[in-house]
Amino acid sequence: MKVLDSFLLFVSGLAMWIFGTIYYAYRGVAVLESGSTRYWISFCMSPIISTAICIAILYWRQIPAPTWATGMLLLTIPGMIGESLVLSRFSTFMPRLHETSAGRYGAFLFATYAIVLGIAEVVTLRAKP
Repeated sequence: MKVLDSFLLFVSGLAMWIFGTIYYAYRGVAVLESGSTRYWISFCMSPIISTAICIAILYWRQIPAPTWATGMLLLTIPGMIGESLVLSRFSTFMPRLHETSAGRYGAFLFATYAIVLGIAEVVTLRAKP
């Protein structure tokens, strides 16, 4: 993978994290605190949408399949670091949400990162000779 690709993947991951955090800061009440049905629908859709976006970015940069795991790590690491900060000061970064919603928000994140990285690992392992 080229240095430019690594840089662009990292910056893309940072941008996705910023966008997602701002989205949940403003819309999180409707997703996390509005009821069980809406929460579970969002819980299932969020990882699917995030994975599709990440895969589209890898295709856009023409990242070869054997390096997808590395590429996905570059996309997700800014978010994982950033979300650890958000979760440690949840009421500061997500003032519209109740502090009890931090667990639900963390579950969203955990599921999303697990699926994104898991798919990348499977693609990478299958691509290796």
